[in-house]
Amino acid sequence: MSFRVQPAPVARPNRCQLFGPGSNVKLFEKMAASAADVVNLDLEDSVAPADKATARANVITAISDVDWGTKHLSVRINGLDTPYWYRDVIDVLEQAGERLDQIMIPKVGCAADVYAVDALVTAAEAAAGRSKRIGLEVIIETAAGIAHVEEIAASSPRLQAMSLGAADFAASMGMQTTGIGGTQEDYYMLHDGAKHWSDPWHWAQTAIVAACRTHGVLPVDGPFGDFSDDEGFRAQARRSATLGMVGKWAIHPKQIALANEVFTPSEAAVTEAREILAAMAEADASGAGATVYKGRLVDLASIRQAEVIVMQAEMIGG
Repeated sequence: MSFRVQPAPVARPNRCQLFGPGSNVKLFEKMAASAADVVNLDLEDSVAPADKATARANVITAISDVDWGTKHLSVRINGLDTPYWYRDVIDVLEQAGERLDQIMIPKVGCAADVYAVDALVTAAEAAAGRSKRIGLEVIIETAAGIAHVEEIAASSPRLQAMSLGAADFAASMGMQTTGIGGTQEDYYMLHDGAKHWSDPWHWAQTAIVAACRTHGVLPVDGPFGDFSDDEGFRAQARRSATLGMVGKWAIHPKQIALANEVFTPSEAAVTEAREILAAMAEADASGAGATVYKGRLVDLASIRQAEVIVMQAEMIGG
């Protein structure tokens, strides 16, 4: 273990992040009533340029007027390469109520991008006399973003989460695909004449998880475009969870239950984790540093693994 201990990320459920365009007010109440842990009111990609100002006004009203319950409420602003983003930040923080929890920054390419938003948020909070400190989430969806992922993860004490935006990431990388997440038809290996598909997003996800875990940030998987493919979504989500990500986006309401299912530890997994902790406690009491559980060796590293599962289950359970 390094002398510099990894900081713990914010302790809140983030199994599913549901997105809805700020231009469609009919969706707000449904989003609030959903089972998603995080709601992202979108001012960016899902809103046409002509509708940006209207969408922003809709979101400002909804933050105060809609009962969001215990949702972690987030607004995705426009990119820093647009003329909209600064007004997104200023208007939302000066005109909306205290209910807002987070601002999501798209297409972050370096730590300076986060610094710019952080500085504007800090000034707007002070000017408006806001008592609630706004958190930040960034989306890695460019070649520059993945190249600078660790400096981005360390860029601001406001930073709570980091997501992978697969579609724009693929475009920025020049990937020959129009798929959003999941396995890709031409990304395969041959063995004895049979095709075996691997995961083209794996390396980027791993880089994000490592950067996030180093700096106490929640790593989140992004969208899965084919919302008619439940098993494809589950498979992608399970790979992400196994790598250490805590949740996934939902771009359609039917994906909420799938994300919650995958990122909630199963009863069997929690039971096994508790049994491992009990077995290690018994071993420790007898002076042993390891023991055998169901035919396999468990030791101090096993405690840390089991604690991750138990803590996650307890946090989700409230």
